[in-house]
Amino acid sequence: METLAARILSNEYAEGAVLDLPALQQELDVSLTALREALKVLTAKGLIDARQKRGTFVRPREVWNLLDADVMRWQTADPANTDLFDQLSEVRAVIEPAAARLAAERADEEDVVALADALDRMAGAGNLAGMITADLDFHRLLLTMTGNVFLSQIERVITIGLAERDRIVHGAAPADDLVPAHRAVLDAVAAKDAEGAEAAMRELLTKSGEDLARLTKRAPRSAR
Repeated sequence: METLAARILSNEYAEGAVLDLPALQQELDVSLTALREALKVLTAKGLIDARQKRGTFVRPREVWNLLDADVMRWQTADPANTDLFDQLSEVRAVIEPAAARLAAERADEEDVVALADALDRMAGAGNLAGMITADLDFHRLLLTMTGNVFLSQIERVITIGLAERDRIVHGAAPADDLVPAHRAVLDAVAAKDAEGAEAAMRELLTKSGEDLARLTKRAPRSAR
């Protein structure tokens, strides 16, 4: 499934391309049942379809389920896909500052303690994996603290892209310290400073975009 998805997402199998199932079965050395199960999953995600007399073919990109967790993960796994990271950054810029404002207005003491714990783990992480986990927890908590069920669901999209962005940026040497920008958000939320939380998150996201642009050697989308 992941092999076929990678070929579709990379345009090795272009939109409208018909898949040669017997050839794929032989190449991948899988049973017909296994191949059909993989195709069934990719069909559910909108990547392919099948028609009589036409066979199994790649659907147009605009009908793919781009918010599906697997599709998102497959796309962001390619660091060269900078357009996708640009678009994910735009989604974050629309959602997360407003979420930080709501979190500052609605968070209780327990929420703030949990957010502080995520930041402490971020600061004390001894490796990249630990840092990424703590960073994702911080952003998930902020969205959950809004009390909005739709924003809580959106975290699945944001954190998948954020995880891959963290691997690129903070896996580089030397990596910038991400703690101060997050601490500014925490302090504003703890103080119930809604405007301050929103502004701090905007600054965090601006820095995030600049860091990624520096490593991918292209201007941030807003500057192009």
